[in-house]
Amino acid sequence: MSQEINATMNEYLPLRDVVFQTLRQAILRGELEPGERLMEIHLADRLGVSRTPIREAIRKLELEGLVVMIPRRGAIVASITEKDLKDVLEVRRTLEMMAAEIACQRITPELLQELSDAGEEFQKLQNSDDYTSLAAADVKFHDIIYAATDNQRLISILNNLREQMYRYRLEYLKDADSHEKLNTEHKAIYEGIQNGEQEFVRTMVGQHIDNQRDAILAAIRENEKKKAE
Repeated sequence: MSQEINATMNEYLPLRDVVFQTLRQAILRGELEPGERLMEIHLADRLGVSRTPIREAIRKLELEGLVVMIPRRGAIVASITEKDLKDVLEVRRTLEMMAAEIACQRITPELLQELSDAGEEFQKLQNSDDYTSLAAADVKFHDIIYAATDNQRLISILNNLREQMYRYRLEYLKDADSHEKLNTEHKAIYEGIQNGEQEFVRTMVGQHIDNQRDAILAAIRENEKKKAE
């Protein structure tokens, strides 16, 4: 295993759900890496549970496409593929543009200040190699835009897409050159929302997502090239 994994116990959830959520988050956050084997006995020992909830969790993760079963190897963490990335971003791009446009109309002064603060927080971290903190700051910036829509259905869908994007976001942030570009885009989006410039904000958010897609695709192709060598 690449990193220590700890189950976050919740007395209101069945153990199988706790184990499932723990392994799911470990995959999405890169603690369990693409291609890594998921050995039931080792995971059970690490999480302090029996093999049964581990087995159930792996089956559910397979249904979500986060785990694949390989003959004679068992369960492994699914690779990050171009098709998966394009599928997620195709949906996310449209909904993020919609959310930003609605935010221009509905954002409160309090949320506008929070958005400014979130942008500044990312800027302070932009020279850091703490990718987890950078990702959290980036997520926070977008979460505030979602909240500004005051549309719970839209927020719920975007939150689900955000989780699916976590693995890809970390790949993007590993490229130090992307940090300044992200910071510049965040500033432009903030100023557009502040000024109520709906069309400008839609364009900037679309560009923001497109730049992310192109950078991650380049990283995926580079990783595939290294594997083939």
